[in-house]
Amino acid sequence: MALDLTTAWALLLAFAVFVYVVLDGFDLGLGILYPFFPKKDDRDLMMNTVAPVWDGNETWLVLGGGGLFAAFPLAYAIILPATYPLIIAMLLALVFRGVAFEFRWRSTSRFSRWSWDMAFMGGSTVAALAQGMTLGTLLQGITVEGRAYAGGWWDWLTPFTLLCGVAVVAGYALLGACWLNLKTEGEIQERARWMARIAGLLTVAGIVAVSAATPFLETAYFERWLAWPGILEVAIVPVLVGVLTLWLARSLTSGKGPDWLPFVLALGLFLLCFAGLGVSMWPYVIPPSVTLEQAAAPESSQLFMFVGAVVLVPIILAYTIYAYWVFRGKLQLGEGYH
Repeated sequence: MALDLTTAWALLLAFAVFVYVVLDGFDLGLGILYPFFPKKDDRDLMMNTVAPVWDGNETWLVLGGGGLFAAFPLAYAIILPATYPLIIAMLLALVFRGVAFEFRWRSTSRFSRWSWDMAFMGGSTVAALAQGMTLGTLLQGITVEGRAYAGGWWDWLTPFTLLCGVAVVAGYALLGACWLNLKTEGEIQERARWMARIAGLLTVAGIVAVSAATPFLETAYFERWLAWPGILEVAIVPVLVGVLTLWLARSLTSGKGPDWLPFVLALGLFLLCFAGLGVSMWPYVIPPSVTLEQAAAPESSQLFMFVGAVVLVPIILAYTIYAYWVFRGKLQLGEGYH
């Protein structure tokens, strides 16, 4: 694989999307887990674990979407019409969730607080479901004629996309539970570990189900994953998924080891799923019709934007790391940003 500008942009966008999944994943996961923590004090503590950093997490989503528009405009022009309902649902859910995050603290009545809690839960769950279904739509293939989307309004709604959406919801719930295990103590931490075990089982089941269905979506996927001798090269991904799954299960059930370990192992599972997605799709940006090279902007445009990205991305990354470092450590009831 030659590391030209197009490949460099693809790797940069993949990095931005993965960082978004890492950071906003556990953030959305807290909202998904909200129904299982009905006490107001517990919900206050859950929000306070991410209150100082939550709005910065979505910077990476903006970077991913803006980078796709700038570096691969053809892909942007095809993917959005194919997924408009999902993208609109996701953005509205994130808006509701963000507004609920701020207004919940200013609620003066139980009904008002309950309403904002419902908005936070619903926004988190819908956003996660829409993101998973968007991924499933891209993976199952988008109908393209020439340089335009040629499918229907409901092509994004299939059993496979629903499966991907549910799997992402479960995965975000796992990240949220592992984050709570890292940031809290006492009874809420114990409940978070219990929820992490449940969400972990659902996440692994989702990974297995999606992985089993993917090779049968496209002939290229089947040949990439199951044909001999290529299967020997890609087998490392499912093997590592199995190893991390067992390690995560042990860390959540034994009660031993550092509290950060389950969170890191959960992130490792997401990284392996991301690697598996890359194995399936490369070199296409829209399987099976449009490659990265076909969708790329002119080289001069890519170079101009890449220079800016090389400057800005490390700054954003450094700020993000600094923010999490400043607000590190565990929280107690009654403590927090609000």
